[in-house]
Amino acid sequence: MTNATNTMPLDIPSNIYKPKTPYEATIIETRRLTAEDSANEVRHIVLDIADSEFRYLDGQSVGVLPPGEGANGKPHKLRLYSIASPGYGDDGEGKTVTVCVKRALDPPHPPGVCSGFLCNAKVGDKVNITGPVGKSFLLPEVENCNLIMIATGTGIAPFRAFLKTRYEKRTNETGQSWVFFGAQTTKDFLYEEEYATYEKHDGFHFVPAWSRMQQNKDGGRMYVQHRLEEHAETLFNLLKDEKTYIFMCGLRGMEPGVMEGLQKAAESQGINWEEFHAKLKEEKRWHVEVY
Repeated sequence: MTNATNTMPLDIPSNIYKPKTPYEATIIETRRLTAEDSANEVRHIVLDIADSEFRYLDGQSVGVLPPGEGANGKPHKLRLYSIASPGYGDDGEGKTVTVCVKRALDPPHPPGVCSGFLCNAKVGDKVNITGPVGKSFLLPEVENCNLIMIATGTGIAPFRAFLKTRYEKRTNETGQSWVFFGAQTTKDFLYEEEYATYEKHDGFHFVPAWSRMQQNKDGGRMYVQHRLEEHAETLFNLLKDEKTYIFMCGLRGMEPGVMEGLQKAAESQGINWEEFHAKLKEEKRWHVEVY
């Protein structure tokens, strides 16, 4: 562990496998996370990397090269996925890497090439992977730090890794973990059973926002930014501590709403958000990964 002024690991693995020389991993588990009657299909997919040099840290991403060619006759492009397992893997030995994938079916866009490939794949199928990549979204190596994690949909992936490390490996830590998770309905509640095991820890707080089931104080749909406003006092008291880090992960469209929510939350506490935000970035306590 390090102090709050030095949160980066000294040895960050990067691009061990590249697009021209990928590693052929094998799927050893695939299961649906969303309810069968949900309009959204999200799958938990575990890849065997036991015979590779691949290693990674919490918060990094893995590249996937889907098979086949596009309409231009060229191989499909690389897709990046946030890794949903901790650096020691879901197997506990660092011999697996897990991704959380939503099948892209939204009209008028064509079905997602890579998400369709992964969601259709079966146990035993091969997947060409690259990476890992990422140096700016890593779990801080700061003892007893506080984590504020804001996610929509599959943006929960890196936070699953953070939480597993915090509550299954660094078991003596006392820092707080606040998870703000947004989805359409409870049918899209990802990793619900795992959060239930963390509820015994005093510092764990899970705050959902079900946009099509709940209303905000103004009568509109409930999104994560509204939950941030509701917990403004607690969040900004935590953020005044130099050992508190804030992470945001999910679709790019979530960012403006979350920023607005944080600004309103800050103003409710008499804080100038622009100045406070700049300070968080300067101190490397502000981390965003949107796609």
